[in-house]
Amino acid sequence: MIRAVLFDLDGTLVETEPLHFAAFNEVLRPDGLEIAFDDYATRLIGLNDRDCFSTVLRENRKDASDNHVAQLIANKTVVYQAIIAERDVLYPGAEKFVRDCAHRFPLMIATGTLRAEAEAILRHAGIRELFLDIIAADDVERGKPEPDGFIAALGRIGYLLRQRDPVLADECLVVEDTPAGIEAARRAGMKVLALCHMAPASDLAAADVVRASISDLDLDDVIRALRGR
Repeated sequence: MIRAVLFDLDGTLVETEPLHFAAFNEVLRPDGLEIAFDDYATRLIGLNDRDCFSTVLRENRKDASDNHVAQLIANKTVVYQAIIAERDVLYPGAEKFVRDCAHRFPLMIATGTLRAEAEAILRHAGIRELFLDIIAADDVERGKPEPDGFIAALGRIGYLLRQRDPVLADECLVVEDTPAGIEAARRAGMKVLALCHMAPASDLAAADVVRASISDLDLDDVIRALRGR
């Protein structure tokens, strides 16, 4: 039984991963670094900014101190927010699927992006009010594949709804697009619907249900597939 739906944001609801990639490279160039998109797509998608910058800097024997990483995150935030300003980045069909889910379930966002970025994107798309709240990179110590974001989102649902019969982890459906996100949801004890927006189905096989994209998703079809497992 599904009683709540938790959405990832980047690469799941919005086509922003190429924009994150461009912003990462712009702020890494002063360090003499540039990430190849294939490398970003296969290893770094799904990580929060801190983990992404730290990984790249350590692997290239550059300054990976907390202060330097924090400065890169701040620089990237400025660049990224300028890129997404006034852009329509929702995947086709994303608004419809979110609204279908919102008619039946409480919704949360659990994302590795910063809260200000998530808020700006969702408000510009006109769907912020469909979500109870956002758990963002700012709200947890560890990003995906750690389960912290999804666990925090479940706790937030419990706090906001204050139901006598609280929502349990295995009653949550997570909508994700990366192996790291799937692992995080699994470790939180939740069911997973994976979308092949950024990765092939073979990389997402650990999910309960895998679909090609959000553009033609049918909520009843997803629920039937979950029941059939």
